[in-house]
Amino acid sequence: MRITPYTHAARVTALLAASTMLLAGCQTMGSSMGGSSYSTRQVRTEQTVRLGTVESVREVQIQSDDAAVGTVAGAVIGGAAGSAVGGGRGSLITGVIGAVAGGVAGNLAEKNLRGTRGLEITVRLRNGDLIAITQAYEPGDDFRAGDPVRILSGGGVTRVTR
Repeated sequence: MRITPYTHAARVTALLAASTMLLAGCQTMGSSMGGSSYSTRQVRTEQTVRLGTVESVREVQIQSDDAAVGTVAGAVIGGAAGSAVGGGRGSLITGVIGAVAGGVAGNLAEKNLRGTRGLEITVRLRNGDLIAITQAYEPGDDFRAGDPVRILSGGGVTRVTR
């Protein structure tokens, strides 16, 4: 079988798409930001417990700060697909255009896929201080104004629990 530039680009594109999906799945699995989720570095560490009352709850969208995998994968796929169009200098130009367009599209796609439903919970502590904590929504997190809650802080992480 003779491998043409188009066949090679198609194979590279398929391999990169599969790799990107695998990497994205690995990064998101087990990385919850809810009140009942703990990372391994938080286990067996002391936490400060404060008591308070919920003042208000607001639903928010938690966006990923890092969309590097989508940007790089989109750029590579777009570049490979673009370079398969035309010949000579034309394939170079379309490859560059494809890489830029793919990078932008990959960045936006990853940010949208990684958006998580969250809650901004404002709590009046027993000492009178007013604080707000944002955390991912988990089933059962139906906090309402007036609910008594615990604020757990330790290892640079603060969470609201019942």
